Amino acid sequence: MPDTVLSGWGRTAPSRADVVAVRSTDDVVAALTSAGQRGVLARGLGRSYGDAAQNAGGTVLDLSSLGTIDVGSDGVVRAGAGAVLADVIDALEPHGLFVPVSPGTSRVTLGGAVAADVHGKNHHRDGSFGDHVVELEVITPDGAVQRIGPSSSGEDLAHFRATVGGMGLTGVVTEVVLRAMPVPSQAVLVDTCQLGSLDAVMERMSSTDDGYRYSVAWIDATAPGAALGRGVVTQGDHAPAGPSGGVAAPPRIALPIAPPVGLVNRWTVRAFNEAWFRKAPASRDAELQTVRQFFHPLDGVGAWNRAYGPRGLVQHQCAVPDSESAVIARLLEHFRDSGAPSFLSVLKRFGPGNDCPLSFPRAGWTLAVDLPGATPGLARILDRADELVLEAGGRTYLAKDARVSPEALRAMYPRLDEWLEVRERVDPRRVLVSDLSRRLSL
Repeated sequence: MPDTVLSGWGRTAPSRADVVAVRSTDDVVAALTSAGQRGVLARGLGRSYGDAAQNAGGTVLDLSSLGTIDVGSDGVVRAGAGAVLADVIDALEPHGLFVPVSPGTSRVTLGGAVAADVHGKNHHRDGSFGDHVVELEVITPDGAVQRIGPSSSGEDLAHFRATVGGMGLTGVVTEVVLRAMPVPSQAVLVDTCQLGSLDAVMERMSSTDDGYRYSVAWIDATAPGAALGRGVVTQGDHAPAGPSGGVAAPPRIALPIAPPVGLVNRWTVRAFNEAWFRKAPASRDAELQTVRQFFHPLDGVGAWNRAYGPRGLVQHQCAVPDSESAVIARLLEHFRDSGAPSFLSVLKRFGPGNDCPLSFPRAGWTLAVDLPGATPGLARILDRADELVLEAGGRTYLAKDARVSPEALRAMYPRLDEWLEVRERVDPRRVLVSDLSRRLSL
């Protein structure tokens, strides 16, 4: 499809590219070896929020046809990079298996999950997606088809680590071999508690790291005074084998068009946050939920990003160490006092990071806030948020980024030069490019 408008999930910085459907590795090789001046990029389902899956004026490869899924008797999944996580979950269910890491949406491809090294509610226990990858098939810009993984050595190992979290800039991933996780059932037993302050939320989560495989908190980013950051903590693990309890997934809802004016503003957000907090139970134990309800609640709302109106949304997601946990409160105060409303504010625990130089998670906390693109002074507000994160020795997430500076990126990712060395070796002509890579001088 020539001259196609593409954007990230945030819908803030669209650009045009020629989208080419590929059906085999030969098609990928042909596209890479005949690339024009504006280069080539692979794209999954476009769920990165910013400009990571766009290539203005160049070629974008649609890998959705590479969607085969094979589940081995040893629990190892071999799948095309275009396979959708939701389909992988379905394929694993009859085998008593589940994906080892699931982000907040099941509408991502395995290739995209590798490129962003996605994390879930269980990072404090199980790490990120790349920690469970056995092997990748990757095609480099010279047309070479390589198989690399954590058991590789030398340059191949460095290439694997640069590809996990590398945002698609070190080769086109065409196949992912992944080790699945045995589970007693596909249902989740969930404990929920309502807590009236950010301190209480963080104490609950940090003191129960070892008690729950999955842990997440929705927090109120607009509450006044000491109530700022009050929240609802949900924690759980897969239920024992047996009847699922007949838990039905909620119906899917769609927003067919983008509202001319965003439905998300400081008034609607404040009202929503108040209502959401009040409706949560003070305490509820062992509630049986489906995988869809617990892991992917927003997947039931088609195109919910359109509620933000034509100027879209920006998500700011940061990771900060435990020793700097106080910056979470400072960030929330900054967003609230700057008039930047967020009703999707999520706090999670991170365990230790991995050896991939551009992987986002690091031990400590991660805070994600969704902000309307129409917020007055948003660029200034986000720049100050980045300053607070940098002062705390933290970083922001490239899969959510739409505007961080090259200077800030270098400070946030001290192993950037290590990644650039691999990129220079596998793609000296800069065939693999994106709007993000141009913006960040990668």
